[in-house]
Amino acid sequence: MHRGEVWLVKLDPMIGSEIQKTRPAVIVSSDAVGALPIKVIVPFTDWKERYEIARWLVRIDPDPENGLTKPSAADALQIRSVSEQRLVRRLGVLQLQQVE
Repeated sequence: MHRGEVWLVKLDPMIGSEIQKTRPAVIVSSDAVGALPIKVIVPFTDWKERYEIARWLVRIDPDPENGLTKPSAADALQIRSVSEQRLVRRLGVLQLQQVE
């Protein structure tokens, strides 16, 4: 589990307005803290054209490397730390400029 990898992450149970369900997310935590069983992730949601004006939503288009199946939005307002036990399956990896 490394920075830039896209994983399916089980985010339930949720509280309030937290993003929910099992969905893709990118690991953004540094590999230098890899000894801890926790990862900082940014979850994805389905892309909608109205998100163009939302500066905290970053469009990520599917490609063979990232494993996504449809245009998605990385939701920076929903960044969180999760246990590695919530990471279900690796889908792929983002390009370096998409992570930074």
